[in-house]
Amino acid sequence: MDNAMPTHSPDQLLNSSTTRLLDARRPAVIGRTARLELVFERRAGRTVIAHAYAEPPFRIGRSFDVDGAAYVILVCSGPGVFAGDVLSLSLRVASGARVVLTSQSALQVHPSAAPSPAHIRHRYVVEEEGELHAHWDPVIPFTGARLDQRFDLEVGEDSRLYWSDALMAGRISRGEAWRFESLTHELRLRVGTTLKYLERYTVTPGLQSVVHPWIVGRMNYVATALVHHPRVTADMAESLHRTLEAAAPQEVNAAVDLLEPRLLVGRLLGSCGASFSAARASYQELVLASIFDRPTQLLRK
Repeated sequence: MDNAMPTHSPDQLLNSSTTRLLDARRPAVIGRTARLELVFERRAGRTVIAHAYAEPPFRIGRSFDVDGAAYVILVCSGPGVFAGDVLSLSLRVASGARVVLTSQSALQVHPSAAPSPAHIRHRYVVEEEGELHAHWDPVIPFTGARLDQRFDLEVGEDSRLYWSDALMAGRISRGEAWRFESLTHELRLRVGTTLKYLERYTVTPGLQSVVHPWIVGRMNYVATALVHHPRVTADMAESLHRTLEAAAPQEVNAAVDLLEPRLLVGRLLGSCGASFSAARASYQELVLASIFDRPTQLLRK
């Protein structure tokens, strides 16, 4: 992708028939239960949104063409998520399409006296020869918050994926680190029909301290980065690990490992938000340059 500012895609979807589907929700659940659907296809040498449907607080903005890829900022226009909310996202990248996704900002998870958590369910399908880049801002669970988030990724053998999600311990500047009620997280990656990576945990700081040296210690920021690409090898993973380890500031611990040919995982933990964010960005740049053979994406929100 080039470094120029992205240009507007001709199909803005502001008045498209694909955005005028019926919303069958009861008025009482609007804003608390919502789904977002997106399908991307390759047409005339670039990627376009072929289908889009959003229920508030989800919102579909404009897509931008960046060197043939569709760049989309996913927007959740509400103040965050609360206990009992159910937000679902379904996204498909068709064969040959290339998509770059990011969030507008960090997702805030608010406290509530209700016993049920907020639920986030995402499913991504990347068909053969498709490519998806998803780099998400951290989730921030406030004191007393409950969250259950699950991400299901399914990619083809010859498809390409860069995925990075992140978690903050809470509103660090207010002294709220690890004071949320509970957080359940699950990240699944299937290649074809085979499960290749599963990350699953539940954190309940009130029942078990997470600041033990063998858990997170003094770290307040955690990120996972998955890469699936034909160019991923053991030598590439070793090179990325050494480069990231050498460049990471003192406030960040980072490691990269090869799970199998074509698939690697990176983990980053940080005690300082600025250093953590910079390390994530540096790793993304390394991956883009060394594996995807693309320059840094200078994309603004």
